[in-house]
Amino acid sequence: MLKHLFTLIWNKKKQHALLILEMIVSFLVLFAVFTLIVYYYTNYRRPMGFRYDNVLSVSYSSQPGSGSNRDSIYNVFQTLRRSVKSMPEVIEMSYVSSNSPFSMNTSNNGVSYKGVSEMTNYYTTDDHFPEVMEVKMVEGRWFNANDALGKEQPLVINDVLKEKFFPNESAVGKTLEFGDGMHRITGVVQTLKDKGDYAPLKPGTYKRVRDSSFMGRVLVSYNPAADAGFESRLFITFSGVLKNYTIEIERLAEKRVIMNNTTLVPMIALLVVGGFLIVNVALGIFGVLWYNVSRRRAEIGLRRAMGATGGGIAGQIVSETLVLSTFALIIGIFFAAQFPLLNLFDMPSGVYIAAILLSVLFIYVLVIICAFYPGRQAAQIYPAVALHED
Repeated sequence: MLKHLFTLIWNKKKQHALLILEMIVSFLVLFAVFTLIVYYYTNYRRPMGFRYDNVLSVSYSSQPGSGSNRDSIYNVFQTLRRSVKSMPEVIEMSYVSSNSPFSMNTSNNGVSYKGVSEMTNYYTTDDHFPEVMEVKMVEGRWFNANDALGKEQPLVINDVLKEKFFPNESAVGKTLEFGDGMHRITGVVQTLKDKGDYAPLKPGTYKRVRDSSFMGRVLVSYNPAADAGFESRLFITFSGVLKNYTIEIERLAEKRVIMNNTTLVPMIALLVVGGFLIVNVALGIFGVLWYNVSRRRAEIGLRRAMGATGGGIAGQIVSETLVLSTFALIIGIFFAAQFPLLNLFDMPSGVYIAAILLSVLFIYVLVIICAFYPGRQAAQIYPAVALHED
């Protein structure tokens, strides 16, 4: 039976060529959409690795003509820390670089170990960062003031970089060539998804800041019970100490929403294009099947006269459509399979395989839905009426 169906479709391949082409294009668009969906969902399921609620990001920049000597600026920022910490609502504060969580800024730097190099996200923070963000240490500890006295500068890496360089051993105490010299690893932190819920996990390094006055940003964790006027009081505190600076306060929770919305834009655009294309393909399949049933009324009537049941007729219509879609899917899968084989776009192979399976399932379900009604109409053709019309 299956061989017979393939023969029928192959004999009419010229009539079905356009429909097959539409289904191939639809499959490839669906493959792209499902690839993004699976990729984003896989990233979404991973833990954030830090807290973002009840944390404020305070940016400051000096105004023109506000320069001063280094020692004076250092004292100002020490005063700022004492003033902010004295506020009853504040739990902790930390000076960080401009690529803080959920910011649009990114910093990269290469790190090497025994001749093997890796490009990493590069962060500069102070000793209080883990207390503000409640990060989880996988092994070792965060750096502190005592580490600055050593020969090598302290460095904290995330677990993604640890698995690349030290998959079966401890990373603590190892020395990496990084940036301006050799750095000794004091600890490994769980990877932070600082670019949003859907961001992939990438290698990261955290370097201890030498002078917090040139960081430009502060993260402040505060008590959830803080009242609505806390942010205004915090702004007044910053403005009172940093008299010639421009101050901006943002909530990390709100920045997270903005970052997630920005990340989802490509997928939403693909969903719109894919949905439009699927509707057109569905209408095409439905129209072709309806036309074929109308043309084959005599054939269907003859089959009914020879004893074929209505269910058998409907099953043949649906089966022919499934075989037609199989031709298209074989070609589409050939092209889609090149992505995991060639490791394009640096995504895990499992993401591509899952996207292929979901696309195939979606096409088959769509075809069955489109073929159901024409098949049902064909099953209701009576032999006498069809032969009399012929």
